[in-house]
Amino acid sequence: MIITNKKERERFLKFAVVGVIGAVLDFGIFNLLNEVFGVDALYSSMVSFVAAIISNFLWNRFWTYPDSRNKTVTSQIVQFIIVSLIGLSIRALLFTPFEKVILNFSNQVIPPSFFLEPSFVGHNFTLAVLILIVMFWNFFANRFWTYNDVESI
Repeated sequence: MIITNKKERERFLKFAVVGVIGAVLDFGIFNLLNEVFGVDALYSSMVSFVAAIISNFLWNRFWTYPDSRNKTVTSQIVQFIIVSLIGLSIRALLFTPFEKVILNFSNQVIPPSFFLEPSFVGHNFTLAVLILIVMFWNFFANRFWTYNDVESI
């Protein structure tokens, strides 16, 4: 579908750009809460995820899927939130096990003289991996449920 259909490729690329914007928000808020205010990494991850989801919905509604207007904005946002909450659940379930492995690895390979602390690198790498995993879930679930009223052409 994405590989052979130009319109779907374009939607996926737009979805990915929206995802990058969301990721910048996600990482920024995550690091502000975790590094500056000392909020636990898991909770920081959840708050930053919600902020990114709000941004992502607005960008996807008006830019990625401007032709999706058979459903009300209320029904789309409810569907988008449900998909996002499942994505958040996937992320929350995977965060701690991934974090343990990645923090252990970063503590072993990052020298003390490195300009970033191993925990900072480990937390952010954990978040990056989980953002990628959840992005694929979000794209396909939203494409075939939230925005299923657009033609694939």
